[in-house]
Amino acid sequence: AYDIGLHGTVYQVNKWDPKQFDWDKKLADADYVGPTCQYCHMRGGHHNVQRFSTVYASMGMSMADRGAPIWKEKRDRWASVCDDCHSPRFAKENLQAMDESVKDAGLKYRETFKIAADLVKDGV
Repeated sequence: AYDIGLHGTVYQVNKWDPKQFDWDKKLADADYVGPTCQYCHMRGGHHNVQRFSTVYASMGMSMADRGAPIWKEKRDRWASVCDDCHSPRFAKENLQAMDESVKDAGLKYRETFKIAADLVKDGV
């Protein structure tokens, strides 16, 4: 997802240009033209990648209530990373859009799985 998104595209186009990505700088001092995976997931040099991840988006959790209190701290922390470069509204709207995408993907996954299970029952 990163590689085909805007951030990943900026990285792929500019990663060899030392003016855009100076790999000799510490992450905390980096002023890259776009965020790398580490910028968002290891913010401030923190090595706990899961701390800034969206772990609830896996297929097994596709129908989780994104508004549930258990996710609020993680979502707020994740949105705060986006706020480094974007407006708070940007992060909120993108979280909502991703929630809908995960929900839609989960529904399509279950529909597809049912079709496949029915085909197996029919001997196909």
